[in-house]
Amino acid sequence: MTKIKICGICNLKDALLAVDSGADALGFIFAPSPRQISPERAREIIFQLPPFIYKVGVFKNERIPTIKEIMNYCLLDLVQLHGDEDRSYLDEFGLKALKVFEINKRNILDEITKLSLPCFMLDLPKDEGNEINQSWEKAREAKRLGKVILAGGLNPENIERVLQMIAPFGVDVCRGVEKEDGVKSPEKLKEFILKVRKWDVLRT
Repeated sequence: MTKIKICGICNLKDALLAVDSGADALGFIFAPSPRQISPERAREIIFQLPPFIYKVGVFKNERIPTIKEIMNYCLLDLVQLHGDEDRSYLDEFGLKALKVFEINKRNILDEITKLSLPCFMLDLPKDEGNEINQSWEKAREAKRLGKVILAGGLNPENIERVLQMIAPFGVDVCRGVEKEDGVKSPEKLKEFILKVRKWDVLRT
């Protein structure tokens, strides 16, 4: 089954909608963003979630003690790191760290190889019209380096083609299932998850 993460959760209604629709993980953004959430608000939402849902905190170049404090306070399962975090930084979190790489960054495959991670996230370019296919070959190549989670520019309109071309371990969607910043569209969210699950059934 393709793992599905719904990111940019800002309210309990959207969190429960994502869970009820079949999401495996929810993302809470603590880095500067239109969807940034306070630890207090995230904790309030997380404490009302059912079990077996992964709670992921999104950070960028944050101080390690701050992240650990928020992890403990909010009971986060994973930290998603979007900055310049190096090997020693990642080692502070062990298997609870999910490093994000910009797929179009020069020599990105060498960088991923050097860090030797069992699982990582690739942020696809958010091009005009969501035309992300120019990065698909590199994403397919990255699969030999570990389990790949795809993010960036995904939506209900392009997810089927992305799955067919890359077949990643997981997908992460945020803006692609929103009706406005920080508020999910029930129709788009359900359609996105349904198409991923349909893909899972058809490829088995």
